[in-house]
Amino acid sequence: MLRATRILRAGALSGGEIIDRVVLDHGDRHRRRTAMRGVGGTAFLLDLAEPAMLDDGDALVLEDGRLVWVEAAPERLLEIQAPDEHALRRLIWHIGNRHIPAEIGPDAVWIGYDHVLADMVRGLGGTAAEVERPFRPEGGAYSGGHGHGHGSGHAHNHAHSHD
Repeated sequence: MLRATRILRAGALSGGEIIDRVVLDHGDRHRRRTAMRGVGGTAFLLDLAEPAMLDDGDALVLEDGRLVWVEAAPERLLEIQAPDEHALRRLIWHIGNRHIPAEIGPDAVWIGYDHVLADMVRGLGGTAAEVERPFRPEGGAYSGGHGHGHGSGHAHNHAHSHD
């Protein structure tokens, strides 16, 4: 079976023949080794040296040099907003206290859909609207800032600082 052994990060893509794409939700974008099939039918084995977070716009490099584009799949989420910055911070604290993955934007927070948490947010004065979009949650304190919430390290060569 054809293997993909490297990741080209979105910012480092230059040239290369993109032959297919994989559409993966947040959970499926954290991988090391698994069989995959692109939407165009290309079957391959993702075979990385260690687990890595695949980001929207990355490409997997096949053994023959061709590329498979990585696309973040839309997911059912709650978009949480608040009437002011203090109220949003308070909601973020309550969400974080439940140890669930969250993507934090300047004016909203996104979490996986959960009707109980939607009710909690509304009870605390916020809004919780169901949306469908790619999910890019914050990493845990020990994950290097990437979208997976556990302490295992991963290889990367991003075009941003981890300071």
